[in-house]
Amino acid sequence: VQLQASGGGLVQAGGSLRLSCAASGRTFSNYGLGWFRQAPGKEREVVARISRSGGTMLYADSVKGRFTVSRDNTLNTAYLQMNSLKPEDTAVYYCAASIAGSLVGFDYWGQGTLVTVSS
Repeated sequence: VQLQASGGGLVQAGGSLRLSCAASGRTFSNYGLGWFRQAPGKEREVVARISRSGGTMLYADSVKGRFTVSRDNTLNTAYLQMNSLKPEDTAVYYCAASIAGSLVGFDYWGQGTLVTVSS
């Protein structure tokens, strides 16, 4: 499984960005997917997760109400819509896939995409 994250960039506080995660493989709809981030000097943290069908979405408390995770299984792509961005959202964002479909353990990781939020 290969994952390609994109959509990062520089945005002012209060702005929005939409990240995309394109995946290879014909069984994309079987994967649980997650978005993670790692800020400079901090540990990686989970941001959002979405189940295989998209029916279950889980969020970190810090992004609830501001971020929305979604997926389009026909396009083998997942998304992270980020609104009301804050400087503390600045980080490298990664997408990950669980081939077993879980939302706890992730097996494959894409390269990150940098999100920088200026104050």
